[in-house]
Amino acid sequence: MADNRNLTMMTDLYELTMMQGYFKNPTDQIVVFDAFYRNNPCNGGYAIACGLEQVIDYIRNLHFSPEDIEYLRGLGLFDDDFLEYLRGFHFTGDIYAIPEGTVVFPREPLVKVVAPLMEAQFIEPALLNIINHQSLIATKASRVVDAAKGDGIMEFGLRRAQGPDAGIWGARAAVIGGCIGTSNVLTGELFDVPVKGTHAHSWIMSFPDELTAFRTYAKLYPSACILLVDTYDVLKSGVPNAIQVFREMRDAGIPMKGYGIRIDSGDLAYLSKKAYEMLDRAGFGDAIISASSDLDEYLITSLKQQGARINSWGVGTNLITSNGWSAFGGVYKMAAIKNRNDKDFVPKIKLSENVEKITNPGNKTIFRFYDKQTGKIRADLIALADEKFDPEKDITIFDPNATWKKTTLKGGTYRIRELLIPIFRNGLCSYVSPSTMEIQKICTDEKNTLWDETKRLTNPQEVYVDLSDRLYEMKQKLFHEMSRK
Repeated sequence: MADNRNLTMMTDLYELTMMQGYFKNPTDQIVVFDAFYRNNPCNGGYAIACGLEQVIDYIRNLHFSPEDIEYLRGLGLFDDDFLEYLRGFHFTGDIYAIPEGTVVFPREPLVKVVAPLMEAQFIEPALLNIINHQSLIATKASRVVDAAKGDGIMEFGLRRAQGPDAGIWGARAAVIGGCIGTSNVLTGELFDVPVKGTHAHSWIMSFPDELTAFRTYAKLYPSACILLVDTYDVLKSGVPNAIQVFREMRDAGIPMKGYGIRIDSGDLAYLSKKAYEMLDRAGFGDAIISASSDLDEYLITSLKQQGARINSWGVGTNLITSNGWSAFGGVYKMAAIKNRNDKDFVPKIKLSENVEKITNPGNKTIFRFYDKQTGKIRADLIALADEKFDPEKDITIFDPNATWKKTTLKGGTYRIRELLIPIFRNGLCSYVSPSTMEIQKICTDEKNTLWDETKRLTNPQEVYVDLSDRLYEMKQKLFHEMSRK
């Protein structure tokens, strides 16, 4: 789905003031910027890359309209010659990215921008806004799906999302993360994903009695008859009335598929177990028992440990807002610079007293090492873009912050995949984004390359993300040079 809105003005003011500064002091510099994050969301063991499709739309539509120019003129900050330059502004550089649905880890460039300085600098806010939000929701959804252990997760968060875009693109990200569908009809239309839902308590309350409400709904939707049973009393009226309707459907010869109950309040473990007993005694042991009510990965895990008989979960607020971890924390940092006609980039580094905030310099790429026997990820290696590695040779990798932690991968026991792929070349898009459901399949396959220990909800085992020897030596050299200044 192409998003044809012009989001060019969705930027921070200082990007424009810096641009004018560069314009007034002409430069022919080409730069490398990396978009990456420092810590996995929710203290988990991985994240899911998401948002690239909207980034592509944003870059394609990047331009200042006449109305934008006049608004900027009215701020009294910008000179006429700079505003005239903005009239013809568009992106002319290169973008590399990790495809959507890929499992990713801290410090890896999710997006690498190689472009003229003004262009690379300007796109920072929108790029981070898109990647941060959608990667966060896809990761949260993936954790919820992990907790459900094969049960279907439905995304129900539209009314609690922080605005329309968060509801629409957040639902898409949730589906990429593994949700079987969304309640958001516009997301379903835009991205061709399944839409799902039942009915509200108000449906029940609008009828003279609960049984009549159930019967009416069953006649309308016999092949998707999920009845909400907690409007009055789950076990005394809701489930008995649902069973009565199911019997009537069966006696009428209606195929009993896609039918069941939903519980939206109360002790979900106790009520689902009792409801299952009642349904099973009546011959409806295969009925769907769906639950909602402020669910997240931790509550779902707890309910399953308590033996809850729930096999379908509707997750809303805590998923679409990533409750408990409000931001992805992605940043965008310059890594290298050169004059247009120079062959090689000059690496750049940002220093900090906080070790994790010291950036990795240079024009880089990422290699992922898989164990040939299991297909699982052994490690990721951030390397310089011109480096090559032979999977038939031994390679020793090490933790860049604790160099004594080393491991050697024996030649012939692993395979290598380069994660960053070209998206834009000279301002033209060279990549066709898969459909949302295709990306969901990619995400599922990607998660199968993770060890179970990495997918633990608490205290997961971290995947090694190391630096190549050349990159490590470059970083150390720059660190010492800058520290002496």
